[in-house]
Amino acid sequence: MAETSIEWTDATWNPVAGCTILTPGCTNCYAMRMAARLEAMGIEKYVGLTRKSGGRAKWTGKINLDWKSLDIPTKWSRPRLVFVNSMSDLFHSDVPSDFIAAVWKTMEATPHHTYQILTKRPDRMAEILPSKDFKVLPNVWLGTSVEDDRVLHRLDELRTVPAAIRFASFEPLIGSVAGANLDNLHWAIVGGESGPQARHMDPEWVHEIERTCRKAGTAFFFKQWGGKNKKAAGRELDGRTYDEMPTAATL
Repeated sequence: MAETSIEWTDATWNPVAGCTILTPGCTNCYAMRMAARLEAMGIEKYVGLTRKSGGRAKWTGKINLDWKSLDIPTKWSRPRLVFVNSMSDLFHSDVPSDFIAAVWKTMEATPHHTYQILTKRPDRMAEILPSKDFKVLPNVWLGTSVEDDRVLHRLDELRTVPAAIRFASFEPLIGSVAGANLDNLHWAIVGGESGPQARHMDPEWVHEIERTCRKAGTAFFFKQWGGKNKKAAGRELDGRTYDEMPTAATL
């Protein structure tokens, strides 16, 4: 487990490490840079997950399953919001369904924690989770990433997944998603890309999502403007912060 500065969660838990670039939203993924640093520090779990290309770390496509980490949340007595697999994607095609089932058992055994699972592969999530091996757990939130209107179909795929809470992460937001359908989604996170190669986020794209949230009754969380210096850019929208979270009342 790692405490985290991510604004919408308390801690990260990474039973899987490694990923594959899928769509333009992955281009400047912070996890690639972090995995390269962790490998340089000699952490075995991250060895071979990235390679240098154009002077930057890129995923190799290798996936490491960390069976030893599966019981970590059982050791935390204080309830936490837990971002599952900030360094990977639990529904990557190379993560076996039996491993996903093992992750599910840990989450079921620790109902005092709330787990947030974010994927760019909601189609696989929708294939696996209706199985009898996966209960709909009240402490598990399921989400998908949408960076622009080319992947809006992910929202439709997410809607087919049985879940207590469904959410969308519009981060990094690199294009308008004015046509997003947020019906039956309980939470939307919005954020600009950060880091040395950060792409621009137009304020109107953020306002489009905020207006859509109001119409759909979806909680709105504005994470950051991003940019090369995200702290300097801050996270205020129209002079205030938006830290709305989903609740049982929105189900």
